[in-house]
Amino acid sequence: MKIEIKNRWAGTVLFSIEADSWKLAVEAAVKSGAELRGAELTGAYLSGANLSGANLTGADLRYADLSDADLRDANLTGASLTGADLRGANLRYAYLSGADLTCADLRDADLIGADLRDADLRGADLIGADLRGASLTGASLTGADLTGAKLTCADLRVAKGSPSRSNRGGCDCGLKPVKS
Repeated sequence: MKIEIKNRWAGTVLFSIEADSWKLAVEAAVKSGAELRGAELTGAYLSGANLSGANLTGADLRYADLSDADLRDANLTGASLTGADLRGANLRYAYLSGADLTCADLRDADLIGADLRDADLRGADLIGADLRGASLTGASLTGADLTGAKLTCADLRVAKGSPSRSNRGGCDCGLKPVKS
């Protein structure tokens, strides 16, 4: 089937391909270096997709299934990920600054060194997530569940709201700093 990935605001086609699934289409777009800024991917099934290094700035990924997806070093700045399933996803060193992760499921996600500055994590499920070395400066954490989350060296300065639970560790690690 022909799949067209469109810009969420202008409706213009960002990438078009004959593929059997949205997962294969988006992987092909990323592999080809297609510009996916502002992509409309609401509710897309992308479980296990290899999207490492993708530029999804401002993309609409609300309610998308990104469980076990590889999003290492991906740029999701300002993306809408409300209600997205990111269980077990690899978001190591991903850029999520200003992203809307309201009620997102990030259980057991790898967010080591991720840039979550000013991200909206209200009501997010971060049980068992690895946030070591992540920057959460200015992030909204009201109602977020951080039970069992690894927060060693995470930057929580000026984070807004109170998580429902927290497991804060000390800062004695050799992780590389968050990319700015």
